[in-house]
Amino acid sequence: MLDPALLRKDLDGVATRLADRGYELDVTAFRALEAERKLIQTRTEELQAQRNALSKSIGQAKAKGEDASAALAQAAALGAELAGMVARNDAVQGALSDLLMQVPNMPHASVPVGRDAEGNVEVRRWAPDATGPQSFEFPALDHVDLGAPLGLDFEAGAKLSGSRFAVLRGPVARLHRALAQYMLDVQTTEHGYTECYTPYIVSAQTLRGTGQLPKFEEDLFAARKGGQGSDAGQGGGEDKGEGQEALYLIPTSEVPLTNLVRGEIVPAETLPLRFTAHTPCFRSEAGSYGKDTRGMIRQHQFDKVEMVQVVAPETSYDALEEMVGHAERILQGLGLPYRVMLLCTGDMGFGAAKTYDLEVWLPGQSAYREISSVSNCEAFQARRMQARYRNAAGRTELLHTLNGSGLAVGRTLVAVLENYQNADGSVTVPPALRPYIGGLEVLRA
Repeated sequence: MLDPALLRKDLDGVATRLADRGYELDVTAFRALEAERKLIQTRTEELQAQRNALSKSIGQAKAKGEDASAALAQAAALGAELAGMVARNDAVQGALSDLLMQVPNMPHASVPVGRDAEGNVEVRRWAPDATGPQSFEFPALDHVDLGAPLGLDFEAGAKLSGSRFAVLRGPVARLHRALAQYMLDVQTTEHGYTECYTPYIVSAQTLRGTGQLPKFEEDLFAARKGGQGSDAGQGGGEDKGEGQEALYLIPTSEVPLTNLVRGEIVPAETLPLRFTAHTPCFRSEAGSYGKDTRGMIRQHQFDKVEMVQVVAPETSYDALEEMVGHAERILQGLGLPYRVMLLCTGDMGFGAAKTYDLEVWLPGQSAYREISSVSNCEAFQARRMQARYRNAAGRTELLHTLNGSGLAVGRTLVAVLENYQNADGSVTVPPALRPYIGGLEVLRA
């Protein structure tokens, strides 16, 4: 959430910068609420001053034995009006909060202005061979055709759960598990992340903290407490059913990992905090029908190894570059060609101030596809969560939060299948994964 003080100080400037990312700030509504808030504040201060003066006069009258009934009646009327002001102020503050909850983060000054992915800027490329991705002496297959003989079964997934689910069996399931373990080991042993096991179901409050609610409820899978059944991607705010608190399947472990510091004042000497977790992720992908429907690129359920850092504000952009490197380390360790893209204002996620995407080369599609997104949210999430630390001056200050994939396991599986395919349909196991798969060098049907 943006700082209301920033909007009060430079509303037009904020609106202009948000327009760069395609968001139209309701300036009229904000000004109206601010005007009402100021009127309430002024009247409240007047009433409090009058009440204080009356209290003093009532005390003096009683001390002299004089009749204070008229002053007491006036004080009671002032108290009633003050209570009304408090209620009005609560309503205005609630409306301001509701408005700000829908407003995306401000893009950092270094983010290029653009309307969509066409405005993204390539930063660098990497491949095991300096000349670029390898070319095959045979027609390259995509992961769907390669994976089917190895145990990648979309028909079984559809039978069990519907479209955009998959069942993995045998060699391909083993490779998927090996990838997740490799990623966790690199992030924990080389990069200093603390491995966490988190709930896969979280509260609405937790999702508000990282910005998925209220704006993106339709993208979530909702559940009910107490065996009340489930609703996929349906609205309903706080309550589902009678007296049931809304609970949701996590869209990413960024949500529980970042919320570990919600409501906390983190000791400065413990920063930076680095968390990682391997979890399934659940997304209804509302509005994405017709996009990437073939294979594992866009699934309702997929696995991811997440990286989260919680840092002091002055170090957050160094941490962003560091985290991009942590994701790159996985791709380089697996020998997968990729490129790093700096996202433009119109292509960033809701809570991000700056984002890099890592896109891996997929020979079966002859294209680079996103495999990791690494973002600095600055204080946007911390303000929602009231996550703070005590700075060198001894004052509490909002933390900065960052998150990124290190990596998306399913998409990495896709990349390994396609980049390590052989003419006979077998798949060579990348050397870095062989210790996790019993020394196996080639996957065969």
